Amino acid sequence: MNLKSFSVASAFLVLAIYLALLVGLIASLDPTRILKIISSERLVFSTILSLKAAILATFIAMVLAVPAGYALSRLEFRGKAIVDTLLEVPLIITPVAFGAMLLIFFNTRAGILLQTGLGSFVFEFSGIVLAQFLTTAGLTVRMVKGTFDGIPARFEAVACSLGATPLQAFTTTTLPMAARGIIAAACISFAKCLGEFGATAMIAGAMPMKSETLPISIFIRLGSADIEGMAILILILLAVGISVILILKFNLKQNYD
Repeated sequence: MNLKSFSVASAFLVLAIYLALLVGLIASLDPTRILKIISSERLVFSTILSLKAAILATFIAMVLAVPAGYALSRLEFRGKAIVDTLLEVPLIITPVAFGAMLLIFFNTRAGILLQTGLGSFVFEFSGIVLAQFLTTAGLTVRMVKGTFDGIPARFEAVACSLGATPLQAFTTTTLPMAARGIIAAACISFAKCLGEFGATAMIAGAMPMKSETLPISIFIRLGSADIEGMAILILILLAVGISVILILKFNLKQNYD
């Protein structure tokens, strides 16, 4: 077997594993119950809650990731190496551990003061958004930084030499060139927020019709042995995630073409 055959076979083998899982998931469904579960108030609540939290968490992550990614890519400042290293922490520790860190923080004096001023995060919608944001922000900054790394700094230098301020050079030159990468980072961050479970369960709990995002609803249904309901929720998550990826790939392909 030559290199090409082995490489292609490996790719199809990985695909076959995922397809086998998907087929097993679909085979576990009872067609007579699908419509009833999909139209249930509980599933509608979980879907809307997940979408609202994921959109808000992604928005906050992107607002901070664009300037942070630019700073790490273009600028030299004291403590840059430390910042760059610590941004990897959410990617290293598990979401459950991250959620436990949040709970511990909110039991400290600083955490109590923060909640007094901003409102409670524990067992609240704001806690869901916070958990999704914190477990995603590091990855988002890293993706945006990679986008800026791929854009030569000389374009900004030329713009500045023609009389533009650094901010004008960034907004009129670098930012438009980075648009595709930034949109890609936003889409991936949204998909990751939508599927976040561990930190959300730790900080917001697993309470039906209150903090029941789609991943938490899957966990709750697993505990009650509702296999069909769990399978449908997984398919919904997959459908949303795959749709985001396909839209992203289509838009990027259109831009490149």
